Formats: sequence, structure tokens, C-alpha cells
Amino acid sequence: MEIWQAAILGLVQGLTEFLPVSSSGHVAFFNAIFDSKVDVTFFTLILHLGTLVAVCVVFWRDIIALFKKPFKTLGLLVLASIPAAVVGVIIEFCKLDDILLARSCVGIVLSVFFLVTATLLFVTEIVAKRRESVLPLCIKTALPMGFAQAVAVLPGISRSGSTICAGTLAGCNREDVAKFSFLMSIPVILGGFLVELVLGLYKGEIQQNFADYGATLGWSVALGFIISALAGLFAIKVMLKVIKKANYKWFSLYLVLMSITSLILQFTVFNA
Repeated sequence: MEIWQAAILGLVQGLTEFLPVSSSGHVAFFNAIFDSKVDVTFFTLILHLGTLVAVCVVFWRDIIALFKKPFKTLGLLVLASIPAAVVGVIIEFCKLDDILLARSCVGIVLSVFFLVTATLLFVTEIVAKRRESVLPLCIKTALPMGFAQAVAVLPGISRSGSTICAGTLAGCNREDVAKFSFLMSIPVILGGFLVELVLGLYKGEIQQNFADYGATLGWSVALGFIISALAGLFAIKVMLKVIKKANYKWFSLYLVLMSITSLILQFTVFNA
């Protein structure tokens, strides 16, 4: 991986983690274009850590409040994180990522799931503007967001988009949906990082990557982390404004274009 590629991936990850367009789908899209020979699993997790820093910077007061009585939001956060944890273990055990992100089919997979996210965003905007969301954050609204986050482990399904849409469709008020969606990213990112770190070190994959690519990979990891954190801060600010207005149609249109592009590249570049 070249340093300029790491910079692009850091920017892509930071912007798309919180905008409702799927960071995993975009990183997979650019990885397929770059056709990097480096195992990008660990690098992608480092990029996710960058966006985790962004969440902590913006929502540090809410994070501290999680550990104050009566611990209601903390309990809902734990409950909502369980589905994603279960699905994550299943995907890791079945090596589903290796199948879905293989160059022989990655464009088709991304095309389908980008289109799914686009449709969900479009429907949510219509519903949100026709009814008032008044329910507080509770089990009835947090659980749908948790199941949506579990589905969002698939590349092309937006984590932020699906959780925000699920909470909105469940009737939760938009401010609570926004904060809870961003807080939900913390255990998922941190848990995924720790699991992949332990597995990567145990299998020797991380050590082998650094042995093969040395300082170049080290600089790439550092630069990607910094850029993803800065871009994540920007994306969070933008998304908070978007959620208040429930204005998702432009993201939906963008994802339709990404779906078409992914399908075209599958049969022209990825299989070349």
C-alpha cells in the first residue's frame, strides 16, 4: 500500500463512517480499485479507531453520562450492541468477508447493498416528514437500531444510515436517534479492533505485513488514522444537521450512482 492510498482510504473512512453511505462499502470499493497486496483488515480497523476518536471528541459529555445513575442509556447501549456482536462472530467464523469482498463478485455485492441503503434512506425521509417522531429512547426504539446495526456489518449497508433510519421509523425523536447512533459505534469499533488485533497477532498476519512493508506501512497506518479522525469530526457535524431536517434524498441518489458504478467496474476493472 502506498502512502497516498492510505491517505485516500483515511479520508474515505472518516467521511463515510458517519454519513449514511457505508464506510465499509466505500473502503472495499477503493481497495478493489487499488488492488493492494497488503492485508487491509488491520489497516481498516486502524481507520475505524480514527473515527472512534472523532466520536469521543464530539460526544465526550454523553460518554461520561453513560456511567452515571440510573445507567439507562448504558443499559440500552449494551442491549443494542448484542446483535452486532453475534453477527460479527458468525461472519468471522464463516469468513464471509473473504467471500463477499472477493474481486470476482465485490462489485455486484456492493451494487446490491448500496441500492438497499439508498432505498432505506429514501423511504425514511418520506416517513419522517409525514409524521412526528416523539418517543424517547427506550427498548422499543433501541432494539430496532441494534438489529439494524447487525445487518450493517455487510459491506454497502450503512451503519449510521441503517441505525438512524431504524430509530426514526420506530418513532424515536431525532436528537436521541442521532446521539444514540453515534454512541453505538463505540463498542462495535472497539470490540472489532480488539478481536482482529488478537487474531492478527496470534496468526502472525500483522507481524508479517510489517515485516514485508516496514516503515511504509507504519507511516500509512499513522497517516490513515489521523486523516480518518479529522474527516470523522467533519462528517459528524454535517450528519447532526442532516438528521434534524431528515434530508436524506441526496445521499440516496449518491448511493444509486455508486451502485451503478460498482456494477460497471465489476465487469470492466475488477475482473480484468
